[in-house]
Amino acid sequence: MFQSLFLQTEEYKKLAGALSGKGACALFGLPASGRALVYAALGRALGRTLCVVTPGEAEATRFAADLNTLGVAAAVFPARDYLLRPIESAGREYEYRRLAVLGDLAGGRLQAVCVPSEGLTQYTVPPADFRANTRTLHPGDTLQRDELTALLLGAGYVRRDRVDGPGQFSIRGDILDLYAPDMKAPARVEFWGDEIDTMHTFDLATQRRDEPVEKIYLSPAREVLFGAPEQAAAALRDYWKKQRGKKRTAMEAVMAADLAQLDAGAVPPSMDRYLDVRYPERATLLDHLEDPLLFIEEPASIREADRATAYRRGEELAALFNDGALCAGLDDLYAPPEWLWTRTGRYRTLLAENFARSLPDQPLKAMVNVPSHSLPAWGGEVAALLEDLAPLRGQGLAVTVLAGTARAAAGLSQDLRAKGIPVTTDPAAPPAAGQVQVLPGHLSAGCELPFARYAVITARAFGETTVRRKKKRPKDALNSLTEITPGDLVVHQNHGIGRYAGIRRMEVQGVTKDYLRIEYDKKDVLYVPVTQLDLLSRYTAPGDSDKVRLSRLGGGDWNKTRRRVRAATEAMAKELIELYARRKQARGYAFPADDTWQGDFEQRFAYEETPDQLAATAEIKHDMEQTWPMDRLLCGDVGVGKTEVALRAAFKCVMGGKQCAILAPTTILAWQHFNTALSRMEAFPIRIGLLSRYRSAKEQKETLRGLRDGTVDIVVGTHRLLSDDVKFKDLGLLIIDEEQRFGVKHKEKLKENFVGVDVLTLSATPIPRTLNMALSGIRDMSMIEQPPFERQPIETYVLEYDAGIVAEAIRKELARGGQVYYLHNQIGDIDACAARITQMVPGARVGIAHGKMTEEQISSVWQQLLDNEIDLLVCTTLIETGVDVRNCNTLIIEDADRMGLSQLYQIRGRVGRSARKAYAYFTFRRDRVLTEVAAKRLSAIREFTAFGSGVRIAMRDLQIRGAGSLLGHSQHGHMEAVGYDLYVKMLGQAIAAARGEAPEPDKSDCIVDIAADAFLPEAYIPDAAGRIEAYKRIAAIETADDAEDVLDELIDRYGDPPKSVQSLVDVSLVRVTAARVGVVEITQKGSELLLYSDVVGPQQMGPLLDAMPRRVKYCALGRPYLSLHLQPGEDPLVILRDAVALLPGARPRQG
Repeated sequence: MFQSLFLQTEEYKKLAGALSGKGACALFGLPASGRALVYAALGRALGRTLCVVTPGEAEATRFAADLNTLGVAAAVFPARDYLLRPIESAGREYEYRRLAVLGDLAGGRLQAVCVPSEGLTQYTVPPADFRANTRTLHPGDTLQRDELTALLLGAGYVRRDRVDGPGQFSIRGDILDLYAPDMKAPARVEFWGDEIDTMHTFDLATQRRDEPVEKIYLSPAREVLFGAPEQAAAALRDYWKKQRGKKRTAMEAVMAADLAQLDAGAVPPSMDRYLDVRYPERATLLDHLEDPLLFIEEPASIREADRATAYRRGEELAALFNDGALCAGLDDLYAPPEWLWTRTGRYRTLLAENFARSLPDQPLKAMVNVPSHSLPAWGGEVAALLEDLAPLRGQGLAVTVLAGTARAAAGLSQDLRAKGIPVTTDPAAPPAAGQVQVLPGHLSAGCELPFARYAVITARAFGETTVRRKKKRPKDALNSLTEITPGDLVVHQNHGIGRYAGIRRMEVQGVTKDYLRIEYDKKDVLYVPVTQLDLLSRYTAPGDSDKVRLSRLGGGDWNKTRRRVRAATEAMAKELIELYARRKQARGYAFPADDTWQGDFEQRFAYEETPDQLAATAEIKHDMEQTWPMDRLLCGDVGVGKTEVALRAAFKCVMGGKQCAILAPTTILAWQHFNTALSRMEAFPIRIGLLSRYRSAKEQKETLRGLRDGTVDIVVGTHRLLSDDVKFKDLGLLIIDEEQRFGVKHKEKLKENFVGVDVLTLSATPIPRTLNMALSGIRDMSMIEQPPFERQPIETYVLEYDAGIVAEAIRKELARGGQVYYLHNQIGDIDACAARITQMVPGARVGIAHGKMTEEQISSVWQQLLDNEIDLLVCTTLIETGVDVRNCNTLIIEDADRMGLSQLYQIRGRVGRSARKAYAYFTFRRDRVLTEVAAKRLSAIREFTAFGSGVRIAMRDLQIRGAGSLLGHSQHGHMEAVGYDLYVKMLGQAIAAARGEAPEPDKSDCIVDIAADAFLPEAYIPDAAGRIEAYKRIAAIETADDAEDVLDELIDRYGDPPKSVQSLVDVSLVRVTAARVGVVEITQKGSELLLYSDVVGPQQMGPLLDAMPRRVKYCALGRPYLSLHLQPGEDPLVILRDAVALLPGARPRQG
């Protein structure tokens, strides 16, 4: 509606006239959201791309979100940190975001770019170079493979065995996978000779193809493009040879280490410092835009920001010069601060300020002043909205209400119609005085624009909304071996814990097979054929795997260990089942089904719920409506939205006429939950109390009285809630947050105090799905696995500890008003460390937190951090389970090589929780001789920064720690004894037996050794990790459908499989069918196939004898077996497959 109203105003005519040619005009009086409306309308009316320059990235992000809501495709072009120092590796997310914008501009997919002035003055790749390194691919195009590889390497891509992040490509036979920075999903291109046959997107997690695509833009993956290492080396040498005197000497010193790497064929990460060398003609974002509308937001604030940026850049450059990382001639990386103001006359420019003020150095063609003001965000209450609408409609304004989600918009339009208000939900509806238009979406704020007879009201955004397509989950088929590398510990079901030493191909009796070499104690070696891969799993345990003893081959110790663990799992299964049965017999309160209030409460949640959140909510409500007491565990990483699910349960409890208690482990967490509950429920008549040290004795007394007489509906508290003086009138639900942090004593007390009450427990350590399946039906568990939408990726660096870099990182964070976590994991000298940092960064307010402090002391430190009274917190790994401090966005870790990946993963998740860019520095000490384990860990961390399998391993190890805490202390040791995977398998079998179910046949009960070439050739799958993954998928086959699925996946990822691969799949299928009918071993002697079994006798062999007359014999002497005679030229596998299928019980059980 705004567009048509605005185009009729005098103000529009004035602005459009001024913007019809080059030169600047000014717009005063509009708040930011009002300016977004005007910019969108001007862009549409004048048919030009918008470039909106803002003082900082937060404003740019807000503007882009507003423009997208208004139907203008907009993106943020952020500033990035050049890599100028010699570091080991770094995540390049910000560079990719910049390149994605340039790619989208080149492809005509953007109508607006929002850029902080710092990002605009940072030089980038010139348009000509960008286009020269961009190709568009279509099916049917002809392209030499070498030419394509050269093109990709020249455009800054890195070649990998498998693609798991932007800027990478991989070639396997006729298949090319690539991920350009501006792609929404990576692409798989299949060739037929040199012609492109098909193109699809594919899923990074499963590596399976998804949707077909018609064209692919192959755009650069680096801003500073040098091509091949030898070209880069030649360019650098030419450049310094042209220099003279001291400048030449300094430059030679700066380049020496990089030239050595380039000569060796490697490209160093810090090539950004040679931007001067590569691009003599400088270019900024503006060079990529064709005659845009240049909108400069709040020029006075931009000048302030530019002054601060120039000062910081000056300090950084001085430090780089001092440390010899940069020199004169390589330091022209940014446009000077006044550069933007020299550009206003060359573009169609609009300078916008909230308040009219003079712009002395800017000649203006026109000035437009439009008095208008912001409107407060709407909190979700219809009555409050009606009050806001009355005066606006009374003045004859047309009003748009943005209600958040589509569901909320539909509900609101019904409510307003019921109140007799003329409502339209048509986005293209013509404006009319007093008309209300209700649409989905959010703006950063509402505003009233009297000059256009229009107002917009927006729902309050509780955060970013993002709808993510639910991914097909990969089968959890013994996923653990995929990431295995030589030197890792593995568990063999029958022989125990050994060390994996790679794949060996061996020819035994004329048959070629692949074997995994496993080394045991006393230098013993076991070769495991890949067809028996399911007997192996990666050794992971909740504790540290550095201290594990290898098993002895042929010793009795391993069998003893297995027997001990089996007894423990059987005891646990029995105990769990008895507990479950007792709970089902207890009497609880059945809550009524949801009412309209519940629907109203849930609609006010301002972002889209993830499918996992919705499923968990439904499961919890279902339990609450049963007659027995609920006991459900809700698992999920920090920040996946568990609190919202818990609050929905609390609301349902109060609507059912009962009270709800929320128990948190620390005072601070209780305080945070209390505030979240208050803000979520402010529109409803619900009274919420807090019992903790943050409340005076008087306030606590009032809350206690309210609990007794029923006037307090929800109480949040620490273990103060378990005191004897806390009495409830009618408690219906208890929510326990972070259960793993309460001691056994507290848990016992809980059980006594709250008999027959529904209990919902929240846990922050994720629990693996395999364990969840083993326990399903015994412990009610809900999982929230979808990660929270990372608004900003975390820029991660791995580097040798360098006081200069650390001090610079701290100063940079403090300069933008942020706070820093500094992780020093030695309590002994933590005070000395804090003193050292105070010297490095004078004036910084430094706090200390570690595990030996009391809860009182730790709480007060957290509170100071939240209140911004501390700039930098020196702490131990205690922050893993700490509080959300949104303003902490730099993390520095000392001795990162001494910490487990899963720990690093969880700690890194402590920063980057707001709309601000976050940094993580993992440092290590180079002079210390690294242990083999630490060196492996470091390389994994390096992987981890550049996406890749590191994150997957980290997540898995973290989950196993979660499993350890879920199963309790006594089971912890058993899990360490046999490794997690085997433990879960044994627990699953014990539970099935305790419930009286017949055990599923286990394929590992049957061993097949026949004369058939069964292996994956290197020519088919070149990289070892990929081969192991494929072997693992094949070993996990259970049914003919699985076999088909695995073959489909192999064809999809690697092309048509050779015969030896088909044989592998057949062996796997034969094993599972043979195990089902009771055959324990199949071997071949010449032309006879021998099937050993105590179950299959002459009476079971009828169908087999009919189908294969005169070829089958049965021998009952010694170890009973039946033998099958092979005719010359027959494939033993085909005969075996047909024969086994004819024995009783060969078909899988249904159900």
